[in-house]
Amino acid sequence: MGISPYTATEIKCGGPARVNRACMTENQYVKRSSRPKRSFRSESPCIVAAMRAATRRLTQLYDEAMAPTGLRVTQFHILSELERRSADPPTVGELAEILTMERSALGQTLRPLERDGFIDLGEDERDARRRPIKLTKAGKDKVVRGRRYWAGAHEKFAHFFGDNQLAVLRGTLRDIAENSQLPEAFQ
Repeated sequence: MGISPYTATEIKCGGPARVNRACMTENQYVKRSSRPKRSFRSESPCIVAAMRAATRRLTQLYDEAMAPTGLRVTQFHILSELERRSADPPTVGELAEILTMERSALGQTLRPLERDGFIDLGEDERDARRRPIKLTKAGKDKVVRGRRYWAGAHEKFAHFFGDNQLAVLRGTLRDIAENSQLPEAFQ
């Protein structure tokens, strides 16, 4: 009987082409490569690239936490902002400025919220040209339901990152987003 060219895992899974994560257990798979493990981390010195990567990563984690609500974290953030401003609902343009978003991108994000009955693009009684975005009863209920999932994700991130560092990070990011003098620095 000869020595098999396949590992025990490959034999168990039906050959090397069939080996996958579902077939492997923690201690059965040994990587045969003698090459050092490659790092897939960016070496870019660009702060924008680093911020975008961090944003994507956190968005993925918060979206997973928010999944039971049927909302993405971006949608929850918009609904929460509308709840905070319910006494004087903003227009699309005003909300875009509040959220530091392009108006067209915000419009795309608002469509499913309107379709699902969470917001209403109403009319202002004082100014017929003004169309404030109002949170509906269903939207308010969605914010209430989503708040505990968002809070859970936020608590996990704060625990991992640290309360003090989180406060400094939030302050720095808000300053970047809201500092009116920043554009002048790029002139």
